[in-house]
Amino acid sequence: MKRCLDDVYPGAHCELDFTTPLELLVAVVLSAQTTDVRVNLVTPALFKRYRTAADYAGADRAELEEYLRSTGFYRAKANSVMGLGAALVERFGGEVPGKLEDLVTLPGVGRKTANVVLGNAFDVPGITVDTHFGRLVRRWGWTAEEDPVKVEFAVGELILRKEWTMLSHRVIFHGRRVCHAKKPACGACPLAKDCPSYGTGPTGFEEAAKLVKGEEKDHILALAAPR
Repeated sequence: MKRCLDDVYPGAHCELDFTTPLELLVAVVLSAQTTDVRVNLVTPALFKRYRTAADYAGADRAELEEYLRSTGFYRAKANSVMGLGAALVERFGGEVPGKLEDLVTLPGVGRKTANVVLGNAFDVPGITVDTHFGRLVRRWGWTAEEDPVKVEFAVGELILRKEWTMLSHRVIFHGRRVCHAKKPACGACPLAKDCPSYGTGPTGFEEAAKLVKGEEKDHILALAAPR
């Protein structure tokens, strides 16, 4: 299944736009309860206005909230990024640390956020257990664990460490494009022959093909089409 994911999503990547570790950290915090697409609409102006951890720490709350309003829960998110900026200034010289044990001490940063930052900003392998990742690896029978940290460790034992970051991207891509929560596109899924949950969604190719999303759709359907 892992090799198939490699073939289906060779270009999988973090779908949050960023150029620095700080930008990625802020973007991940803002992505809670909203989509990466929405965050990417907000961050160009935000990152132009707030360039450093000190900028966030000293932000005018009302102004910052306006930048974040469309992401939802904008007051809580403003609190988070201001607290994040302050903690980075006070404890890490304004720089985002490159170690998991340091990242998780920051306000609002758990293992999931830390692993996104490590894997994509520092090239340190990490497994990102978001809702898609947890749902799919349970659906596939890779683990029965529900707790994200336990899922992370269980899957980490199955896959080579150097593959962790790309595995995370590819599983999340698959969850967004094919293996939907309520109605997966089973009949148009390249992983179907190895999936213990095949049949959860429609198994006819034509019906399932209509459920496949994303710019990779043609590539996915070409790999899954009946031969």
